[in-house]
Amino acid sequence: MIYFDNAATTYPKPAAVYQGCNEALLRYGANPGRSGHTMSFETAEMIFSAREKAAHFFHAPDVENVIFTLNCTMSINLVLKGLLKSGDHVIISDLEHNSVARPVETLKRRGVIDYSVAHVVEGNRERTLQNFRSAIRPNTVLIACTHASNVFGIRLPITELGRLCSARKLLLMVDAAQSAGVVPIDVQRDHIDFLCVASHKGLYAPMGTGLLITDKADRLNTVFEGGTGSGSLELSQPEVLPDKLESGTVNVVGIAGILYGIETVEKVGIGNIAAHEFQVVRRIYRNLRENRRVKLYTACPNENTHVPVLSFNVEGMDSNETVQKLSDLGFALRGGLHCAPLAHISKGTEKIGTARLCPSMFTTLREADALCRAIKNL
Repeated sequence: MIYFDNAATTYPKPAAVYQGCNEALLRYGANPGRSGHTMSFETAEMIFSAREKAAHFFHAPDVENVIFTLNCTMSINLVLKGLLKSGDHVIISDLEHNSVARPVETLKRRGVIDYSVAHVVEGNRERTLQNFRSAIRPNTVLIACTHASNVFGIRLPITELGRLCSARKLLLMVDAAQSAGVVPIDVQRDHIDFLCVASHKGLYAPMGTGLLITDKADRLNTVFEGGTGSGSLELSQPEVLPDKLESGTVNVVGIAGILYGIETVEKVGIGNIAAHEFQVVRRIYRNLRENRRVKLYTACPNENTHVPVLSFNVEGMDSNETVQKLSDLGFALRGGLHCAPLAHISKGTEKIGTARLCPSMFTTLREADALCRAIKNL
């Protein structure tokens, strides 16, 4: 199987991740911060190293700003449901994944908040920024948006949105599921108050791992509470970080995967990874553009306006049928609506979805050419 479903989860993982996770199973078998024996201490030290590595990678002000979660969706829900209160207004984009769209819709239906949807203009940062600016109301407290569409790869002007939020005294939450590990992210430079990361994608960690990077945890009410190994005599949740937002036993093996995944990305270099993935996706785009039966939905991806995610359809086929036929030929892509109905509505693909492909650092140009031949042969 030639794997092009990296927008969902990267595969394969780097050798260092496999080795690091295996070592964690063998060596770090005790609960960190819960016991007074050597293995517990060593496990806690490894987790601190991973937290430190993530803080440095995303330029967090402090290592305690790194919260380990189960996935990016959990990180987003911790923010939206921990921050927003009655009467608040939120702005999202028309490219959002359901991990953002569903929580804000749920809060709206419960009568807690209201929200507006800003249109993203592909390749035009100023018009996109103006659409967000025009949606601001007196009771707006948060802009919550994706860094890049998981369907069409279109990037939002996060740096400019951060400046806008800073100037208007708003908070900014960024869903970096498709950008972390491919696009350099500096939470301080970009004025990102809450960065939500899918570690199992561009950071090459195992599934079931995510990150929330924030120095505004004092603004969040807890969504769940429990054992933290600290302040155990108190019935109230600790306010100290990361304990406030990390109840229960953490995913030690997954956190080891985050540590070695980030180390691998740093070693290879984000710029090198992005350059390679864009070379692959542009090669595919230019080939498909020559086929009159293939429908493309964006301009040719480039580093300034996109991430290397590409959607297409084959004339006369539902996207799921296209993906199934390609699977029969040995290629792994994803079809359907990709949990992002707003993005599909914005491009008119809500009825048939799209076939989506995304390379990784391991994808070769030979594999890209083979996929193009397979699509042509459909």
